[in-house]
Parts: sequence; structure tokens; C-alpha cells
Amino acid sequence: MPATKQQIRVGHSPDPDDAFMFYALAKDKIDTGDLEFTHELVDIETLNQRAFSGELELTAVSIHAYAFLMDKYMLCTCGASMGDGYGPMVVAKTEMPLSEVANKTIAVPGKLTSAFLALRLCLGQDFDFVLVPFDEIIPAVVAGEYQGQPIDAGLIIHEGQLTYGDQDLKLIVDLGVWWQEETGLPLPLGANAVRKDLGDQTIREVQRLLKASIEYGLDHRQPALEYALQYGRDLDNAKADKFVGMYVNDWTRDFGDRGRAAVAEFLRRGYEAGVLPQAVEPEFVDG
Repeated sequence: MPATKQQIRVGHSPDPDDAFMFYALAKDKIDTGDLEFTHELVDIETLNQRAFSGELELTAVSIHAYAFLMDKYMLCTCGASMGDGYGPMVVAKTEMPLSEVANKTIAVPGKLTSAFLALRLCLGQDFDFVLVPFDEIIPAVVAGEYQGQPIDAGLIIHEGQLTYGDQDLKLIVDLGVWWQEETGLPLPLGANAVRKDLGDQTIREVQRLLKASIEYGLDHRQPALEYALQYGRDLDNAKADKFVGMYVNDWTRDFGDRGRAAVAEFLRRGYEAGVLPQAVEPEFVDG
């Protein structure tokens, strides 16, 4: 009778870049040995909240949320989503100077998203916001309201960064551009976090297989892209390919020294701004 495999429950966002990363694992393209991966596709803010209970062995998390999860999770060195001169955006129906944004009511995809922290750092102050599912933010901005609450602007993530113009919305600020001008670093948005209680050997093996899945997708781009496209709301093939290229690249293979420095700087500024309750030194998987 075959030995029972250890279950690794994986949570990631239903968007093309995460789907691309996990294509090989989801479709059994690589040998996972004694581990068996099962996948749950959930929006990033829900994953951030679920991570507090530690139910998933491997989960996508926002770098912002990671600051509150260090007792349970550590960051894999691969699987990052970095905005290298681009990133989450604030959009509105009419153009306005950045100085006016803090006085507006902004639809945001979650308080623990890195987009939220980046906007808070950019504005230098608190702002009024309404929590809206990430894929409903653009319609809410177009409508000027969400469930009866007025909306003046929206903080968009994922493929909305490529499609907002289709609704004739105006770009107010690209937070990836702002961050790079401020720091010279890429904006660290998301990462894959592995649960600490799995033990060193399993943690390293989970990371090895995650990296193997990423490499397989990059080496077999067309079938991985076709798989990812089913999660590309309003994206055609060209836009899906562009979006995947934005967030699955050399940064995804490995944070590297600059990527790690970007994470540390982002969290340091979050603490100095009073958003994070304590100073955070990010912990990465060895090997």
C-alpha cells in the first residue's frame, strides 16, 4: 500500500500571474515526491485574513500583511510579485492632482494589501476609503458609488492596471513609479509564504517545488499562458502576456539582494509611518 503523501494546501489569487506560477503544480507537470499540492484560488485580501489562522501550508500574502504574520509564516525567496517601475494605481473619472487624493473617498481592495500601504505612504496621511472586491473597483469608480457609498477614486491592482483606460478612467498616480522615484527600488507587492511549523526539510522542499513550477512556466510559456488566461478578466492574449511578464520574471525566480532590500525598506517605512505596530525584519527561507 503506497505511503500517504503529505498534504500542502496552497492559496493564491485568481489572476493570471499567480496561475502562471502554479501551472506546473496545478497540472501535475513536475514530480512532487512525498508532497501532494491542493490549490485554492481566493482573492488576496481573503488570503491575507485567512493566514492569521495558519490554515494553509503555502499561501500568497501581501508584503503588508506579512508584517502581522511573522509568528506563523516565513517568506519564500521565489514567487514574488514586484512592481519594477509600475504597480497599483489610483484612477478616477476626472484628472486631479495627487494633493487632492487624500481628501477623496477611495475604493480599496483591502486594508492589508501592499497597495493600501503604498498609497498610505505616498499620501503621507490617512484617507477615507471603502473596501471593495478588487474586481469590482473599476465598475465602482465608473458608477461613482459602491453599495450606496460614494466613490471618488479607486486603488486598482491585478489586470485593472492594463484595462482601466477601456472605461475612460484617468490615471492619478502609479505607486510603482512613485516608489521607485522615492527609493530607487522595486515595489514589493506579494510573496509566497510557507508555514514555519512544517519544519526545515519540508519548508525547503516546498520552496524547491514552487521554484520548479515557476521555472517550468517560464520554460513552457505558451501552455502556461493559455492556462493563466482563463483567470484574465477582460484581458486578450496580448494583454495577458504583458501582465504575466510584469509580475512573473527574474524577481519571481528570486528576490535577490535588491528585492530583499525593497521588502525591508517597505516594511521599515510602514512602521515609521505608524501603520505597522512594530519594526519588522523579514525572514526568508534558506536555500
